[in-house]
Amino acid sequence: MSTNQERNLDVVRALYDATSKADWTAAELHLTDDFYVTEAGTMPFAGVYHGRGALRELFTKVMTMLDVASLDLQVLTAGGDHVVALLDMVLAADGQARVPIAEIFRFREHKVCEIRPYYFDPRPVIAAVEARRRAEKA
Repeated sequence: MSTNQERNLDVVRALYDATSKADWTAAELHLTDDFYVTEAGTMPFAGVYHGRGALRELFTKVMTMLDVASLDLQVLTAGGDHVVALLDMVLAADGQARVPIAEIFRFREHKVCEIRPYYFDPRPVIAAVEARRRAEKA
């Protein structure tokens, strides 16, 4: 593995660490000015989020819509200008349901310029959001 790929892996680890602590200042140090993250149109928080504050905006939206107990990082691998993370989003409200996700990080000049998450099965996320909405209306 190249030095560049090792550096990219370290950046992704640092990014996960910072976001887990809601240390947005530290997280944003690892993002380009034109950073963006794209959530699929099938997700309740679908859309393209732009800029260094995009990750905070998305996390705030997701955490407001879902009761996420944790993000459990399973595997990181790097190749070229990309890092792929395999992780589970653990939903507390649904008896600790685990939602498998693959996140692709694209790098430019040693910073993350794009994140694109892929959900193996978005149904537990959609169901959890709908359940939370129903509970808030009750």
